[in-house]
Amino acid sequence: MVVSSQAQRLKPHAIDVRSPMDPVHWFLDDRDDVRSSYYLEDVATEFHVQGLELDWSCVVWDGDFRYGEDGWLPYSFVGSQWQHIRKEERKSYLKNAYRVLLTRARQGMVIVVPYGDVDDHTRAPSLYDGTFNYLKSVGVKVL
Repeated sequence: MVVSSQAQRLKPHAIDVRSPMDPVHWFLDDRDDVRSSYYLEDVATEFHVQGLELDWSCVVWDGDFRYGEDGWLPYSFVGSQWQHIRKEERKSYLKNAYRVLLTRARQGMVIVVPYGDVDDHTRAPSLYDGTFNYLKSVGVKVL
């Protein structure tokens, strides 16, 4: 399971990018070791997987890079809200982070776009719907 290092609102799904993972165990240990990627308990970010190939990947999308009427929109989660990223360098960095995540898998990939939560303004369905609909419109199969 791989996520953007800026994916701060996946914690309700038990995905915490701030929880350190051990790359040696995550990449090399087998399915009997809870620290391995097989267990889907620890996530790797674009920093961990850049330049590497994974047999399979599960990319979990957050509201940090979402598709809207004006195309791809970069956000940063600060305090208790999303803030639009305005600096071109940071926009480019976030776009590249998702490029890295989406190009690691050799055999197959699953992309998870959360439904969102109507009771949580930081995870409102509208933050995810545009991305889900865009991916579907370009041919990503819905499971």
